[in-house]
Amino acid sequence: MYSRSSEPVRFERDCAAVLVPQGEAVNLPAGSVGYVTQALGGSYTVFVEGNLFRIAGHDADAIGKEPPQPLQLPEGADDDTVEQMVWKQLRTCFDPEIPINVVDLGLVYEAVVKPADDGSRLVEVRMTLTAPACGMGDILVDDVRDKIEMIPTVSEADVELVFDPPWNRTMMSEAARLETGML
Repeated sequence: MYSRSSEPVRFERDCAAVLVPQGEAVNLPAGSVGYVTQALGGSYTVFVEGNLFRIAGHDADAIGKEPPQPLQLPEGADDDTVEQMVWKQLRTCFDPEIPINVVDLGLVYEAVVKPADDGSRLVEVRMTLTAPACGMGDILVDDVRDKIEMIPTVSEADVELVFDPPWNRTMMSEAARLETGML
C-alpha cells in the first residue's frame, strides 16, 4: 500500500491498467496522479485515488519509466537453456500486492519446454494461486504466458491454472516465508 517512500507519478498518456485485487481492466486517463507502491518484474503497482492498479511493463512509458528490453538467447540455444530462461522469466511475475515472485511463492508446480515440429518451442506451465477466489488469477496467468512468450523461439506458452494440490505456505521458498513472516 501507499507509504511515505512510495514514488509519486503522473500519467503522461491514457493507460490500460488492472484494478487490484478485483482484476478488472480499466483505463487511467492522462494527468492522473498516483504513487508507485511496487515496481518488480517489469510491471508496476500504482496507488491512484484510493485504489491499487497494475501497470504492465509495456505501458511503463505512461508513468515515465522504461519498458523492458527484448530478451535474447545465445545462437543455437538448446532446450535446457530455454528452460533456464523460462524459470528466470517466471521469477519476474509478481502478485501486485505481494513483493514475492510466483516461483518463490510456490505457485508454479511445473514448467516443461517441448520442441515443436516447426523448430520453435512450446512451454507448458502448471500453476496455482494462494487462494482459489483470487481476483488476480487471470492476470497472473496472462503475465506468466506473456513473459514466457517473450523468449525467442517460444511460439506458445500453455498456462494451466490448477488447484490440486492446494497451495499452502510450506510451498514457499525459505526466503519468501521469511519475507512474509510465515516461518
